[in-house]
Amino acid sequence: MFIRAYLRASTADQDATRAAADLEAFAAERGLKIAARYVENESGAKLHRPELFRLLNDCQPGDVLLIEQVDRLSRLTAADWALLKAKIAEKHVRVVALDLPTSHQLAQVSDDFTARMLDALNSMMLDMLAAIARKDYEDRRRRQAQGIAKAKTEGTYKGRPEDTKRNAALMGMLKAGQSWASIVAATGCSRSTLARLSKRLAEAGQA
Repeated sequence: MFIRAYLRASTADQDATRAAADLEAFAAERGLKIAARYVENESGAKLHRPELFRLLNDCQPGDVLLIEQVDRLSRLTAADWALLKAKIAEKHVRVVALDLPTSHQLAQVSDDFTARMLDALNSMMLDMLAAIARKDYEDRRRRQAQGIAKAKTEGTYKGRPEDTKRNAALMGMLKAGQSWASIVAATGCSRSTLARLSKRLAEAGQA
């Protein structure tokens, strides 16, 4: 059995490894060791997360997927959560979350009957917490949209603050002659962002 830690943050400017020490402490308290970490900056509302699926593909039956909170694993729709759960079940992976005490015993249990019983209980709790995480995500998105709509009506909406450091780096890559495809692949930025920055360079006579 290997313990594989999954660490996720939603955006590139957030520290995805923030909970690493808590996961290490959880394992150490039980005389266990984390075999590998999988870190990515992707929204939990997206099913397509390369590091999460690399972790699952690396797993052998009985391995543990260790997370800080259930929402690190899923803020998915019900349909996408069902797909992810099916993949986890197919690999016979045990999900252990620090915020889900009913899952903690799965990190150490060796008896197959006990493991199956705990898995069944844990599955119900995971479903409930995943649904709560999705609702929280949708509620926050709705409040943000309402706030933006109100600010636009009042003429106070300024949009998202520009990431000047990132944009300066992207413009440097454009000026160096790198192709858009290579920049997108390396940084994950959108082509619309590159189009806007390219236009800015052209207007400044630096393209």
